[in-house]
Amino acid sequence: MNLGADIGQVVFAPLIPWPVLWVAAGVAVLAVALALWRGLSGWWLRGLTAAVLLLALANPSIQTEDRAPLSDIVLLVTDHSSSQKIGDRPAQTAAAEAQIKAELKDLPNTEVREVSVGDAPGDGGTLMMGALSDALAEEPRARVAGAILITDGQIDDMAQAPDVPAPVNVLLTGHRDDWDRRLIVKDAPAYAIMGEPVKLTLEVADQGAVPASAGKTATLEISVDGGKTQSVRVPVGKPLDLPVTLPHGGMNVLQFNVPAQKGELTDRNNAAVVQINGVRDRLRVLLVSGEPHAGERVWRNLLKSDPSVDLVHFTILRPPEKQDGVPVSELSLIAFPTRELFVEKIKDFDLIIFDRYRRRGILPSAYLQNVKDYVENGGAVLVSAGPEFGSVDSLWRSPLGSILPVVPTSQVLVGGFKPEITKLGDRHPVTEGLAAFGPKPKPGEKGPGWGRWFRQVEVKNRGGQVLMTGYDHDPLLILKREGKGRVALLASDEAWLWSRGYEGGGPQLELLRRLAHWLMKEPELEEEALTATSEGATIKIVRRSLSEGHDRVTITGPDGKLYHAPLTETEPGRFTGSWTAPGLGLYRLEEGGKKAVVAVGPSAPKEFEETIATPAKLQPLLAVHRGGAHRVEDGIPGIRRVAAGRAASGRGWIGITPRHAYVTRDLRVSPFLPAWAFLALAAFFALGAWLREGRRR
Repeated sequence: MNLGADIGQVVFAPLIPWPVLWVAAGVAVLAVALALWRGLSGWWLRGLTAAVLLLALANPSIQTEDRAPLSDIVLLVTDHSSSQKIGDRPAQTAAAEAQIKAELKDLPNTEVREVSVGDAPGDGGTLMMGALSDALAEEPRARVAGAILITDGQIDDMAQAPDVPAPVNVLLTGHRDDWDRRLIVKDAPAYAIMGEPVKLTLEVADQGAVPASAGKTATLEISVDGGKTQSVRVPVGKPLDLPVTLPHGGMNVLQFNVPAQKGELTDRNNAAVVQINGVRDRLRVLLVSGEPHAGERVWRNLLKSDPSVDLVHFTILRPPEKQDGVPVSELSLIAFPTRELFVEKIKDFDLIIFDRYRRRGILPSAYLQNVKDYVENGGAVLVSAGPEFGSVDSLWRSPLGSILPVVPTSQVLVGGFKPEITKLGDRHPVTEGLAAFGPKPKPGEKGPGWGRWFRQVEVKNRGGQVLMTGYDHDPLLILKREGKGRVALLASDEAWLWSRGYEGGGPQLELLRRLAHWLMKEPELEEEALTATSEGATIKIVRRSLSEGHDRVTITGPDGKLYHAPLTETEPGRFTGSWTAPGLGLYRLEEGGKKAVVAVGPSAPKEFEETIATPAKLQPLLAVHRGGAHRVEDGIPGIRRVAAGRAASGRGWIGITPRHAYVTRDLRVSPFLPAWAFLALAAFFALGAWLREGRRR
């Protein structure tokens, strides 16, 4: 055990300023030189006299330090990121770490500071240089004798490499003959228009010591929302433009996978997940108003206010049977293109609205049959009914009647009433939470604070979903799925009272907007749906349903393992839950026949972009600090002590530089000679010079 040592040195504290002392020394040298030139035999004694006097003016002292040596510090930084968990790298890392610590422990006066580096948050990769900088900042630089990095070389912050005041060496895990195949998503849009192909750019790339058996082509497997898988052969090492047409609106989860090859380093980067939100290009709506009325403008304003809606609106101002002698050329600016709209282009519309329409011979039964077929094949029809719906020329008495959700009684109910949301309506996305819109109820008033309506057609429900009731609790808003399409009926034509603010008004705009978007199958308004989104490793689950009893969802992980997540009904018809995924990948969720998929983590994690162990990224750092890279598979090198500035790496060894740092425990200062001793010496040499020169004469 080194307890310390006493180190002495001479220090000066001149009695006069140094410049003056140097001038005096110069004058003394000139005087001695003059004595020598004149041939005085005591010139050298004169010089000794001047030297003693100058030394006395310099005031020399002996300073003695009691020094305690400090140990050298070696930084051992170990990479424990995801790429270090491939193959036998964990075993290599553990063996190298254990042996290096054992050798450093055997070195005298040496300490080890261990630093562990994992995956950076937010898919930041391996930030080893940042960890090295932090460790270096916590230690005195004068004691750092070296840094040893155990890693696969895939460092993502080399630009942040610190200036280490000692050698840096690397122990490289992995093997020279490693090879890997990965799938790269080079370009993928976040949004795409439904029904139109969108281009994705993919590439299958090989890296490392690729064997000939790997081949020049690979099989690419493609699935959407975890459905049926399709396979295509693609070239390896060349970008591929892949056209994809989204099957539905909302979030589409596309999974691409390349089967693992024999001897491949890992298959974790063989799959990629792309999430694309499907949106409609333009929503085409056909609005047919049977006659001018106060509520006609409501529908037009609603649909025209949405920039994504293309509206075609026709109003029948004059029935064909009216004979008043007005010239035909003055009756209309545009003829009603019935054949073009209801035969040739009916499939181009996303929604058809009949606003107080009655049968007057303008649309033949064959055209209304086309509308019925249009609904059954996936279209949508909304009927805004007035008193004409209960008359003899009602739409219910046309081919459309068989798909309408109600039967009219021919009665028109007149009297003030406030629309009310049914229990089913509280759970349905079209009307859920609608009470929060519009005016608040007055003190003591039950239900929403909406204004009243005054007219409603009496209807009887037949298989539809009654979301709102009106006069005497008769059905007011009824929805129904018919075939592949949807039908809705509003049994009153007085929604416009809300838009005018009568008695405070009501949520007319919000109600009609939701109703139109439900009919056009917007995903966020589906009453039976299971959706999931991920935030980091947390999956947030929302199950919408009109029924009860949805208490848990089944989750299938990327490895096929089953999990269960509890659900809680937070609002009527809305069951939510949160579940933490154990790892990255694609998770499939199922509950009550509804399925959803969600990707946890990035499409291609940075840790698996480059998996081949290589010291290439670290070579500039090693060159500056005279270190080297040694593969663990070749044997773990020994540790030597080398002098500063010498090479710190060789065959089978790495070096650290002893810093010889110390701390001063005591400091003592004593005069070199007493003042009288300097005076006596000066007098002695001066007397000697006088005697020598006087005797010579």
